[in-house]
Amino acid sequence: MAHSDDADERLAAEGEVAVARLAIDSGDLPHAADHLADAILVDPQLPELHEALAELCAAAGGPVAARELFPLEGQVYLGTVVCRAHVEAAAGDWDAAVGMLASAIQHEPGKPWAHAAWLAREDLPALVDPDAVAQAVARAAGALPDPLPAEPAAAVRPFDAFVQAVVAHHPDHPLLLAMASGLTRRLGTTARAVELAERAQGLAPGYMPSVMLGNALRAHGQPERALAVWEAELARVEPAHDNSSSYLAVDVAELYGALGRPADGLPWLDRVLATEPDHPKAAPARHGLRHAVDGDPAHLLALADHHRAHPDHEYALDLLERLSHREPWLGMISGATEATVNVLHQVLAAPGTTRDSEIDCSASVVEPPSSLLAVRLALPRATVRYRDVPEPDLRLPLDEPATGSADRSAGGSAGGPAGRPITGPVTRIWTWDGTDPRPAVDPPAPESAELVRATAEIVWPAVPAAYDHAVRLAGLPLADLVGVLVHPPQPREDELGRALLAHQPELWVRAVQAFACLGVAHHRTDQPWEGSERRRVLLDLLLGPEDWVVEAAGFALVAIGWTHPDTRADIAAQLRRRLHYSARAHRTRVVTVLRSLCALALAAPWLPPADLDLARRLIEETEAEEEQEPTEDQRREAVAHAKSLGAAPEPEAEQKQPQQPQQPAPRPGFFRRLFGRG
Repeated sequence: MAHSDDADERLAAEGEVAVARLAIDSGDLPHAADHLADAILVDPQLPELHEALAELCAAAGGPVAARELFPLEGQVYLGTVVCRAHVEAAAGDWDAAVGMLASAIQHEPGKPWAHAAWLAREDLPALVDPDAVAQAVARAAGALPDPLPAEPAAAVRPFDAFVQAVVAHHPDHPLLLAMASGLTRRLGTTARAVELAERAQGLAPGYMPSVMLGNALRAHGQPERALAVWEAELARVEPAHDNSSSYLAVDVAELYGALGRPADGLPWLDRVLATEPDHPKAAPARHGLRHAVDGDPAHLLALADHHRAHPDHEYALDLLERLSHREPWLGMISGATEATVNVLHQVLAAPGTTRDSEIDCSASVVEPPSSLLAVRLALPRATVRYRDVPEPDLRLPLDEPATGSADRSAGGSAGGPAGRPITGPVTRIWTWDGTDPRPAVDPPAPESAELVRATAEIVWPAVPAAYDHAVRLAGLPLADLVGVLVHPPQPREDELGRALLAHQPELWVRAVQAFACLGVAHHRTDQPWEGSERRRVLLDLLLGPEDWVVEAAGFALVAIGWTHPDTRADIAAQLRRRLHYSARAHRTRVVTVLRSLCALALAAPWLPPADLDLARRLIEETEAEEEQEPTEDQRREAVAHAKSLGAAPEPEAEQKQPQQPQQPAPRPGFFRRLFGRG
């Protein structure tokens, strides 16, 4: 495929060159220049292109005259800049040519702009001004990732070779040495980077050589030496009179964090904030280091609040996304721990299992009914039966007494039509026939289900990003958003969707439910929060029967709290109701959603400290319980359970519930902010 793409690009470039030559022959030189600029973007190394560029210069009366065919005023096209660089080289203005080539590298480093014959001339280092080259290196290297991935590194290496040759010709130029160190460091030659920076520092001790030397030492695996260099430089300058040193102080603080000593970095940030309270990096970095000290999500919420107050402080968002990465509910769907799901994983891993496999399972106690959605998503012919209902009855909402039957429809207590979500005082999505659950609401309209299918994700950059991503669901009918909770669409037809269906379908179900609830969070935002439909439905789900939708609604409420601080007190009161109920239920029976609910509580750090402490304690208890060896009776029951589904696990693996399932890799391209960076 790559070879085919290269061939297509070459053909496209050859076509542009052919049209350019026709224009040259007809005397339309500006038209010819435009086509050559298009061609060089597609294939910068095409020999015919460079021949045609020479023909254009000749037709214009020489390269000096040809400059005006590639103007650099106003909005400048990248192809125009690269062509102008080659024209400047032909005219002998080497400093301009190198500078323009550096600009091209800055804007698109993966293209082989530097694979130019004139850049490899042996006499070129003697023909250029080292100051101009240092500025060009700074322009090119400043935009490059550190370290540079392999493909763009191959494109940039000829430029680095040229720079090294200029360094050899001007070995005592401190700025050139420092800039060259930064470029070669990004290419992975860290020992050389240290050598160049040390020479620069020896020739002209100061801020820039110190920064480059510290960066080189850190990349070379000597962070303690880097700290010493940077702290010595900060001791030399007076931060109050040197704004640039404040950024170096932030680097020192974060290097302490990288060394596992975040508390030692905090005083450096306090010093910066004392003189620059609005510093764009210091306050976010302080939140990040405090999170490294104690792991409290309150610091992540502080980053989100900081970015909302200072939208131009992009570093706060960068840190928030980095620290939320793959953290349950903060950056991804929390995994499921139901026994039904564990056995489902065993069945899906068993040889010969297909979607047409007919299996029958009898579970000892009822579990959240959404776990059946995961089973039937992957194995439509599966049958799961529950034998017993321990107390407190998970089929009942929090405020409903455990008397009489739990068999009731969505409209049972509100008098609404069965089969539709209630717009009155209660929303119910499941009804029970004894111990057999079934959906109590109709499926969503196909177009609504498809939009939810296109929106749901198992990972997201951070809580506010997930909330914003779901805004596309704001226009869906409330009935469809509620209906999709128990009628989830199939995963998308892509690599991730196929992996989820084959290995962890429960993650997809939970993702659909989470984003459907986020869609509810965007419903009728013109209504004030108190008394709004979105609040009523989300609280109905949060405080309803024990199910995965409790977690999904809780996540939506947490996301509202993150993005709308005025709702936090109300949301805290509702989350703590669910948390305390689950803690009490945990005393007498398994609460499979408990740890996930505790993670949600911790993701809402505005809850009272006692509730946050309870959530942490419950997580520790559930982890300790999972580490205990199962009894012989539990093992025998688990083996029988697995065999009834057609799986035959090893005895030691039966009852161990996964702490957090391995997530499939995210599909490329979604949430550009998280995955689109170099």
